[in-house]
Amino acid sequence: MSAPNFVVIFADDLGYGDLGCYGSDAVRTPHLDALAARGIRFTDWYSNSPVCSPSRAALLTGRYPQRAGVSAILGGARGGAGLSTDERTLARRLKERGYATGLCGKWHLGTAPAHGPNAHGFDEFFGFLAGCVDYYSHIFYWGQAKGINPVHDLWRDGEEVWANGHYLTELITERAVAFIERHAGAPFFLYVPYSAPHYPMHAPREYLDRFPGLPPDRRIMAAMIAALDDGIGSIVGALRRAGKLDDTVIFFSSDNGPSTESRNWLDGAEDRYYGGSAGHFRGHKASLFEGGIREPAILSYPACIPAGQVRDEVGVMMDIVPTFLALAGAEPAEGLDGCDLLPTVMKGAPSSQRRVFWEYAGQLAAREGRWKLVLDGKLDFGRLAADPVHLADLSQDPGERINLRERHPDVVAELTAAARVWLAEVTRK
Repeated sequence: MSAPNFVVIFADDLGYGDLGCYGSDAVRTPHLDALAARGIRFTDWYSNSPVCSPSRAALLTGRYPQRAGVSAILGGARGGAGLSTDERTLARRLKERGYATGLCGKWHLGTAPAHGPNAHGFDEFFGFLAGCVDYYSHIFYWGQAKGINPVHDLWRDGEEVWANGHYLTELITERAVAFIERHAGAPFFLYVPYSAPHYPMHAPREYLDRFPGLPPDRRIMAAMIAALDDGIGSIVGALRRAGKLDDTVIFFSSDNGPSTESRNWLDGAEDRYYGGSAGHFRGHKASLFEGGIREPAILSYPACIPAGQVRDEVGVMMDIVPTFLALAGAEPAEGLDGCDLLPTVMKGAPSSQRRVFWEYAGQLAAREGRWKLVLDGKLDFGRLAADPVHLADLSQDPGERINLRERHPDVVAELTAAARVWLAEVTRK
């Protein structure tokens, strides 16, 4: 069998409860729902971090972000450091195997050329380097909104480009489709990290009009997700027209859970919050409770993966690199923390019991089987949970509402010790 193509589509700050196939009763996502029907929908898939930069580092390196040297959100000023070129990304590994490699969208792993996409194995790059930009002016949003040194941030490889007035989600889609059309004759890896539905909350009128009955915050979130969903439909359509859909591995997920940051300083209005939904999970972006790290995830490969699967085995973003390398026929790579999921997704084998760990901003968490431990957890930006030690049985309480630490002190002690050993090991210089 010939080597497959690979397409990774990443949303930004998308909630677990914001897709039709994950139970949303307000947001309609027909293209993502169809993608899930053609492959696997994962119920227990995790990001390696509850914020942007570390989750992307893990996705592209197959390593815990702490080990990859990116454990916090990176800045957006020009010339900023980021992911070291000592780290071998999936793009670099596939490029060495003859793949054309492209990135259309958000990088957020360093703004200096030495840390940018082209330095990390991407032949082609179109998008922005910082964490967020205005959807129409493409100006680094924090600077623009606060009136402090606004920075334009839209690039084609190392050249700054201007497309004022063009909606960013649609620009990303157009470039992704063009990449597929140019490279349909040879194996390719296309990474499409959309900015949607990350703030600023911008959406064209045509998408807002699809959701007339929703409250304002929820309406604009739904509109941004609908534009994202249409973009994914266009990417799938380009693969179908090129005759490559069956032979292309498509993975879709989000970097972390929905944000609850107040944005009242944007327009002087009263506090406004995102309309994103974590479903029935507790916590949001920046929290190590499930709402911050459990993500919607879809994997489609019609030539080899049976359609219509719903899998509840634990998967983590760092698993993509070893899994894709195995699909490309590469030997297992050394130094990876992720697991090859092929025996599970292609042959139906049960996954082995594994421990997975997280660390962010003083929080520490671990999951093993049904148990989930969170230490010094945050329910929101900067707001500590009422209880600094929280143990949940996710098989009975996926929303982490009941703290079982008093009933199972042995589990607390074992996972706490394991998490601290893990953290010392991955942060060792």
